[in-house]
Amino acid sequence: MKSHEKPSLDPPAFDFNYAGSKEVNSVRLALFVCEGYIKGKGFANGTQHNISSPRFLFCLKSLPLTSLCIPKMETTDKTIAEQVAGRLSNLSLAQQVINPTPMQQVINPTPMQQVINPTPMQQQVINPTPMQQVIKPTPIQQAINQTPLQQVLNPEFTNKFNQVPLQQLIKRDRGMITLSDDNMMVKQIHETHAPDGREFNVRPLFRLVEDILNRATLTVDPITSAQTRIETYEERTDQSSFIALLEALSFTIDRISCEIAYKSLSGGDAHATTLSIFNLVSNYSWDAKLALTLSAFAVNYGEFWLLAQIYPTNQLAKSMAILKQLPAILENAGPLRPRFDALNNLIKAMMDVTRCIIEFKELPPKYISQDVPVLAKGLTHIPTAVYWTIRSVVACATQIATLSSMGHEHWMSATTEAWELSTLAHKINSILDLLKKQLSLCYQYIDDRIQIETFQMLQNLFESIHIDNMRILRALICPKDDALPLLEGSTKRRVNIDVLRRKNVLLLISGLSISQDELSILEQIYNESRVSGNRMENQYEIVWIPVVDPSVVWTDAMQNRFETLQTTMTWYSVYTPKLIEKAVIRFIKEIWHFRNKPILVVLDPQGKVVSPNAIHMMWIWGSTAFPFTSLREEALWREETWRLELLVDGIDPTILNWVKEGKFIYLYGGTDIEWIRKFTTTAKTVASAARIPLELVYVGNSNKKEQVRKCTTAITVEKLSYCWQDLAMVWFFWTRLESMMFSKIQLGMTVDVDPMLREIKKLISYDKEGGWAVLSKGSFVFVNGHSSTVLPTFIQYNSWKDDVPPKGFEIACMDYHNKLHIDSKPCCRFVFPSDFGKFPDNLKCPECLRIMEKYLTFGCCHEENVNALY
Repeated sequence: MKSHEKPSLDPPAFDFNYAGSKEVNSVRLALFVCEGYIKGKGFANGTQHNISSPRFLFCLKSLPLTSLCIPKMETTDKTIAEQVAGRLSNLSLAQQVINPTPMQQVINPTPMQQVINPTPMQQQVINPTPMQQVIKPTPIQQAINQTPLQQVLNPEFTNKFNQVPLQQLIKRDRGMITLSDDNMMVKQIHETHAPDGREFNVRPLFRLVEDILNRATLTVDPITSAQTRIETYEERTDQSSFIALLEALSFTIDRISCEIAYKSLSGGDAHATTLSIFNLVSNYSWDAKLALTLSAFAVNYGEFWLLAQIYPTNQLAKSMAILKQLPAILENAGPLRPRFDALNNLIKAMMDVTRCIIEFKELPPKYISQDVPVLAKGLTHIPTAVYWTIRSVVACATQIATLSSMGHEHWMSATTEAWELSTLAHKINSILDLLKKQLSLCYQYIDDRIQIETFQMLQNLFESIHIDNMRILRALICPKDDALPLLEGSTKRRVNIDVLRRKNVLLLISGLSISQDELSILEQIYNESRVSGNRMENQYEIVWIPVVDPSVVWTDAMQNRFETLQTTMTWYSVYTPKLIEKAVIRFIKEIWHFRNKPILVVLDPQGKVVSPNAIHMMWIWGSTAFPFTSLREEALWREETWRLELLVDGIDPTILNWVKEGKFIYLYGGTDIEWIRKFTTTAKTVASAARIPLELVYVGNSNKKEQVRKCTTAITVEKLSYCWQDLAMVWFFWTRLESMMFSKIQLGMTVDVDPMLREIKKLISYDKEGGWAVLSKGSFVFVNGHSSTVLPTFIQYNSWKDDVPPKGFEIACMDYHNKLHIDSKPCCRFVFPSDFGKFPDNLKCPECLRIMEKYLTFGCCHEENVNALY
């Protein structure tokens, strides 16, 4: 059929007198009536056999005319036909069809009555004169009831009805897959493509077809083939809109079904059959063409396997199965297994391609248009994919027709037939790979557009004024409208985000590498605020937002780590990291400068950011820094001086008691145990000589955890000095010190105008260069020096001991140390981890006040690195 010709709307006519055998006609008639009965019966009582396929088949069509295309039966089949008709529970229905009253024929003739007792006009089509058969035969007349002249003109056009094997006709199409020119094929199918704007939602129809084929595509083992899937298909056919859709499409589906069935039996060229189907669906979109063709195939294929599933338990189905040779087919399941396996694989490939094409159709035009290269390239493959899928439908239908219409002597060629189906499956899967690749790129493009839109929305949201913090928190934590996105820390219950309405919220943002030390110190501060008597419990809430790289595959180890961290938290936390969208992560990183170190973003009751990172204030002053604004931070620094309490406040009350007693207190650190022994011994000797009360405190090193542990053990065993057994206290000491420096830098302070910042940076720098010591009397710090100057100061005590009586020990020691320090200034060095937030543009040296040089440094302290695991 040419593309410009309008396809005939009349289904092929059937000639019941082609063989002149009343026995054959009775068998065919009984099969026709019984198929309609069993489908009607199955629709009403589909659950009787624990299957739902009859209901779905009934939704697609009430009765295909292809049921009449059956092989010629022997006269003994008359008895079978009588048994089948006798099984009907409503004989009046059969009687009306087989032997209707004259009034019934006139007033309301059934389709079968129109075939059995046609009008004069129908008689010319169903039972034409010999001349009519020659001049203008119908397609089915050509196949079923050839005239002698037709047999002479076209001797190869034959089938089971005149005993020429149908398999020979199937084999004639072999080689089309490898010899056909795809470019020419694409041109041909484009000539048939003339969409007229009729659009419908393909997805519900495809779900229905998918369910039929999933339930029908089963093993051919007669024992297990009657078993059905446990999964149930959510019934959608009751929806009025879907029923209306099926009613509108049923005629087209019937026409395609008849075309496939007729061409499968007649042994026509598969390419020509495929093009004829394209002509039938020329006015539909590419995805609709596939859905309609698969629906037509699902009807016939579903009927075939429906009988196979229920005939062992249903006598009516058993009699029909005998007519279709199903018992013989299932008895030869072994030799036929390669063919059925290949058939199942091909059907799966067809469904996968169709699903992929539907996904292309459903791509949101708001975010991607057809002129976008990734989509345009994918669309170029769709016509080819549709062609080969419909071509595969024809091949599958031909295989089923072969089984039903040919004797078992022809079934032994199953391996050859399986190879042909496998070749088609390989072709479709190759196209599917191309489609999936482009579809994945399309999804990535769409996701990028959505994330850009969401990111801009977040920016606008934070720039706007709100009456409360709900819009802000929902945008950050639960953009997917999760009803219970938070986990409450104390009860471990999921709660709604409304629990944070109009409260000061501290967003604790971190990765899964947040340390237990950080959590334990933060928990201590948080719990103290809960029990405080100055209404602190109502002032702020903490919410943990876990940030995980979305490109990293979520593993069981990551899930276990997340659950472990969540269990230890007494504050709110996001229920799962999957709630945090990529745009939110981008916003957190770009706007709030999050890398991997925990940050604490403070939102006021209206959702306004009052501090992009209050973690430093929290480490230095705890809840005293509330409401954690920059103004509050500046006010707290104005109250501080360079004193010992600033270094140890909130860590060890023992040291604070020594401060109150006015004792000399030496804080020292480093990991060189030999230097530690010399320093502690010499310091004790000088203190004894000067007769001053001295306390020595070892505070370790900022990052060498294992070496600090070894030094602590040695100091304790040798009773060299007081030290912190809990290494979390060591961590907190250095974390607070670094937070002081970052806080000062964040406020724009520099060492040339801020003496306190200069001393803090000195101490941090000394820690990177070996040992150090901070000497104080009570609160007054009189020496902050490196190991290269502090130890010589004590060793050379005799050089300055005469200055002790007039100046006092602390001043005499400070003056002498300063002399040594001028002669030997150690290098200053600051190390910022790569996961640090916003880096300063430059730093001034605390010793010489010059701008320091920048280096890229890699280091490893051979400690357990949580970051490497997560």
